[in-house]
Amino acid sequence: MSEVLPRVGVVSLTQGRRPGDLRRGLASLLAQRDVDLDVVCVVNGRDAATAEVEVPTGVRLLELAENVGIPAGRNRGAEAVSGDWIFFLDDDASLPSDRFLADAVALSRARPEIGLLQPRVVDPDGAVNPRRWTPRLRKGDPRRSSDVFSVWEGATLLPRDVFDACAGWGEPYFYAHEGIELAWRVWAQGRRTWYEGSLVANHPAIDPARHAEYYRLNARNRVWLAKRNLPWPLVPVYVASWTAVQLLRWARTPRRLRPWFAGWMEGWREAPGGRRSIGWVTVLRMSRAGRPPVL
Repeated sequence: MSEVLPRVGVVSLTQGRRPGDLRRGLASLLAQRDVDLDVVCVVNGRDAATAEVEVPTGVRLLELAENVGIPAGRNRGAEAVSGDWIFFLDDDASLPSDRFLADAVALSRARPEIGLLQPRVVDPDGAVNPRRWTPRLRKGDPRRSSDVFSVWEGATLLPRDVFDACAGWGEPYFYAHEGIELAWRVWAQGRRTWYEGSLVANHPAIDPARHAEYYRLNARNRVWLAKRNLPWPLVPVYVASWTAVQLLRWARTPRRLRPWFAGWMEGWREAPGGRRSIGWVTVLRMSRAGRPPVL
């Protein structure tokens, strides 16, 4: 009897503005061996000036009428696919190995304590890789695998039951920090969030343009992250620590701090809903693993 291939639901999110990158990423998915894929490409609110998105045979298209935000767009895609695992790939990312998913699933099976897996991210043209792609305080060698407490969201694999138990990506954020919340909620499921240096995804090493809206959402979502997930006594501690970090980083760039503090106030003023405290046991597990959720 032939072995049943692992079934992986795959979500690619796009707004149709990077058709060449999207084609490359989808082609790398369809080239995957030893897995059974259910692939959907979610078009998250394409504007009238952008050409219609075309996808190859083997990929279904799901078009949303408006931009619902990155987390919600991924969740709509997750609702449309089936499989024992779910994989998210951004439209400007790709997989250099045709065994990436088979190897990632094999690791997940061999180590069932892993609930969320992020690979090492490498620029395909040899540019210097940003340090932010290695999501830990002590970056070190990016080839070293370790527990992590946030993820680069552009290529992530989870067992489907873990993703569902975490209630998916945090939709209120719209953009920024949803990867931290998902990582924390995986820890709250009694699993581990894992960075695997032996697995590689490709992504161009571009310097992202930062604008006032980014700084506003960055601050608002930091406050919401604490309010949605931490035991109440830790909420002001977490927010205070990150406020101090930002003040030190941007003390000489008030153009960043003005929208950042506007978002900070918005975060306290508004209720994001969806509170699910990770609990003190999870705080203790994360602390023992190397990073208490206060920084």
